This record gives sequence, structure tokens and C-alpha cells, in this order.
Amino acid sequence: MSSLFEPYDLGPIRLKNRFVMSPMERSRARNPDWAPDAETARYFSQRAGAGLIVTGSIAISAWARTWAFEPGLYTQTQIDAWRQVTREVHDHGGVIFGQLRHGGRASHVSHQPNRQSTVSATDKAAGKAISMAFDASGQPAFLWQGKPRALRTEEVSQIVGEFAQAARNAREGGLDGIEIHGANGYLHDQFINGALNDRDDRYGGSIENRIRFTLESIDAVVDAIGADRIGIRLSPYGRYNEMPAFDDEAETYLTLAAELSKRGIVYVHFSDQTRWADDVSIPTTYLREFRNAFRGTVIVAGGYLKENGQAAIDTGEADLIGIGKPFLANPDLVERLRNDWPLNAWDEDTFYTAGPKGYTDYATREQR
Repeated sequence: MSSLFEPYDLGPIRLKNRFVMSPMERSRARNPDWAPDAETARYFSQRAGAGLIVTGSIAISAWARTWAFEPGLYTQTQIDAWRQVTREVHDHGGVIFGQLRHGGRASHVSHQPNRQSTVSATDKAAGKAISMAFDASGQPAFLWQGKPRALRTEEVSQIVGEFAQAARNAREGGLDGIEIHGANGYLHDQFINGALNDRDDRYGGSIENRIRFTLESIDAVVDAIGADRIGIRLSPYGRYNEMPAFDDEAETYLTLAAELSKRGIVYVHFSDQTRWADDVSIPTTYLREFRNAFRGTVIVAGGYLKENGQAAIDTGEADLIGIGKPFLANPDLVERLRNDWPLNAWDEDTFYTAGPKGYTDYATREQR
């Protein structure tokens, strides 16, 4: 029986263990270029004990921006800055994928060029969802997401191209691969959702049409960097950013899983929101059904640690285990779990602040 602490072959990449540092937004690109800096390089390299690191979300273009101080991958300055991050991670023996995102309506006009409207599959607003954005005085604040405009049909292909270019930029910047953020109410999820997507063009209506944008994005990125360097994050039954339930939700994601399997991408990262959202439930057998449809590597994330992570491996529900906040507070998390050492507690007040506090100043066991 496989152990969480044993190596794993993720396509052509040998991972030192089955732990994944899941993507977490940290709002540390606090410069005019929206580029990662030396502290970001230190942050990720400190956590290179993970088998795989997936960065927090990275904007694929100026109009894809979603969260205050989010780094990008659409300028040469940003590419060069990521190269410094990845060099340090690799020097510490780590593997790092970049998570590429377009927020769609889950954004704010302060992030958009010339304060233009956000965009989506629809013109329906979330209503009560917030984003970390910039207030009238230019200061960071948690603000209501506004009313989007529905993307024109030809604009969808433009965004597909931007994902492909961002993937090329990621590889130029030394990232080992990329993960498309198709979960948690961001743009791909907005198209997939049958209750939200009210389009009457080839991107709306049937399951085939609603998953078309996601598959076109995958196909373009496969052409750009190869399937064995690509993952995607999905959140079936997720309600974050006010994503409504819809009638054929199970069938939609199983159809998507089968199509992703045909394309040979290296993994699907399954975001389970049941442990942090009261209004979310997933059918008991659904993850196993998903695994039967998708034949590649499956990462599960959402409240996992050593015991329940190992159980997910043992039952065949997952190949790799994604862990978020415990990695944030414990740079040496894998060794702490291996030896059953106590864990540091994370400081929520520093999740989205500036400087090293709550970012690179968490002690390892040896430093205590």
C-alpha cells in the first residue's frame, strides 16, 4: 500500500512525496509591475519539502485580475521575476506549478483597465460576494463584486489565447507546469455552471457547450506546453462566489472529466468545499465516479492532513493530497507530519498583508 511519504511520478516529474501545497492567495505582489519578489521566492523555497507546490492564483492578463496584489504572468518583467522564484525553489529541491486564473465576474472594476466592467458568461451579478480590491482612495479593501457584462463570443477565444500565452510564459519563467483555475466561481466555473450560464451561443445551453470554453483552454495550453505539464482545479458542488446548484451538475463534471482524460492532462485538483462551507454537500460515491471518468492523477484538497489523507490514498479516492493553511504556517510540514510533531497555528490577520510577518517568519521545528 502506498504511503503519503513515498515518491510519486507525476507525468515526467518525480515528486519526493504525495503532499501538495495547495494554491493560496497571499497578496504579496505589492509593486507597480504586479510581480513576485524576493520574499515570494523565499516563501515558496521554504516549503520545497512538499512533493508539489501550486502557487496562488496568477493573472493571465490585465483584465483577468481578480484580487488585490495578485501577481501576473503577462509581461516580461513578471516572467523574469517568476524565474527568480522558481530558481530558488529548484535550488531547494522543489517542484512548482503556477495556477493560472481569469476571475471573470468574481473581481472588481478597480482591477480592470480603465475601470471597465468585469466580464463573465452572463451579465448576472453575484450580489453578496466580495473581492479584495481598491477603494476610491486607492487603498486595499474588501468590496462587493459588481455587475459584469457577458463576454461576446469572439472574446472567449481571445481569453483562450491568453491562457496559452500565460502557459508559455510560465515555462519561460521556470515553472514546472501550470494549473488552470477552473474552480471556486472563477471564469471557467461561470461557464460550466448550468444555472448561471444563460448564453444562447455555442458556449451556453447544453453540457457540451458549457464545458467548451474549458476544453478549448485546455487544448490551447496542451498545444503550447504539452499535456504532461498541465493540471486543472475543479470544484463540483462548490458554492464559493455564489455559484448556484444546477440540475445536471453531476453529469456535467463527469462529462468534463472524461473529456479531460482523453486529452491526457497530468492531473485534476479536486477542491472539496464541504469542510469550510455549510451549504455544500457532495454525494458519497461522487469522487469515485469522477475517478472512474478521469484516468490521470487526482489531487484532493479540503481539510486533509496525515490520517484522512492516507485514507484517501488507501481507498483509491486520490493519488496526491492537497493541503493549504497548515503549509502556510509550517514550512517543514511534511517532516512535522512524518514525525507527528506539533504544528504551528496560522495567523489569519496576515493572510493578505505586506511584509514577512505571517509569510516567511513561521519557524521550522529546528528553529524553535
